[in-house]
Amino acid sequence: MYKVLLLNDDFTPMDFVVSVLQRFFAMDRERATRVMLQVHTEGRGECGTFPKDIAATKVEQVIAHARQHQHPLACVMEEN
Repeated sequence: MYKVLLLNDDFTPMDFVVSVLQRFFAMDRERATRVMLQVHTEGRGECGTFPKDIAATKVEQVIAHARQHQHPLACVMEEN
């Protein structure tokens, strides 16, 4: 299993991060806001734990979506 993490940057708007968490990780607004604040204050936030192939797909989807909207949001996976 692999954890999918979002990493903090100084450019991606907080609202965009919340929308990514809702869209790609099926979080409600309250949970997405908590994870976004964790990313903002701690430098990273956990989006969920998935099998390797699903985690890799989610990382790719988030990065592609962020680039499409010209945001440098970083999404990575690490073994749990």
